[in-house]
Amino acid sequence: MSMSRIVYVNGAYVPEEEAKVSVFDRGFLMADAVYEVTSVLDGKLIDFEGHTARLRRSLSELEMPSPATDEELLAIHRELVARNGIHDGLVYLQVSRGAADRDFAYPDVPPTLVLFTQEKPQLVDSPLAARGMSVISIPDQRWKRRDIKTTQLLYPSMGKMMAKAAGADDAWMVEEGVVTEGTSNNAYIVTGNTLVTRQLGPEILSGITRTAVLRLAQEAQLRVEERPFTIEEAQSADEAFITSATTFVTPVVKIDGQGIGAGRPGPITQRLRELYIEEGRKAAI
Repeated sequence: MSMSRIVYVNGAYVPEEEAKVSVFDRGFLMADAVYEVTSVLDGKLIDFEGHTARLRRSLSELEMPSPATDEELLAIHRELVARNGIHDGLVYLQVSRGAADRDFAYPDVPPTLVLFTQEKPQLVDSPLAARGMSVISIPDQRWKRRDIKTTQLLYPSMGKMMAKAAGADDAWMVEEGVVTEGTSNNAYIVTGNTLVTRQLGPEILSGITRTAVLRLAQEAQLRVEERPFTIEEAQSADEAFITSATTFVTPVVKIDGQGIGAGRPGPITQRLRELYIEEGRKAAI
């Protein structure tokens, strides 16, 4: 029998079977919660400071109190990685506004803090990254504050199921004729020596991996344009890819059934993936 994971719930490390949150928790009742996912490589945390900074912003935008300091969160992450023997994987963190009788007005209660780990042995040697992924385009029907990393993930889940039904790996969302982002990732295209990705704003999430990859691209003498692009422009690009904390840099080789470039992972995408993993390992804590 496999060993139970140890998870963290409001100050206690407990076996996952014993982990409990109130049925009155607003994360459960109203998706009144934010989250972060930090990757683990070689037992160390990737881009941890970026994730905690974004967590602070999400909490601030929702007027939600912080349940712990950055130092305390780092200690909890490290303890969970150690207790669960995570070599490559992730740590999921969620903060909800807390438990109170159901009401639309914000209650004055302590927030709920939950963390758990997942093993992901193929984070680096990903078969999807090796073969490239296919995406379909779908309408972006999410709420208008996508810059806040909330747990309102039903439509992205529906998008992934649409992609699965179409025989694709994921979906890119389109609003007013241009791509916003993937269901759980930022979207990019490459034409010649130019990398294009949607500019930051309330329409998309400010990806932590995005920030690192754009810097690496500039250091590699690529021209970076932060602007909208269409599905048609993406289909005629030389390369396309996504970034996220759990996929790093992963090539997109087909959009709505049409091959991109040579129809296989391109050299710029592959190089950016290599650079990101290399730097991530060096800077991991």
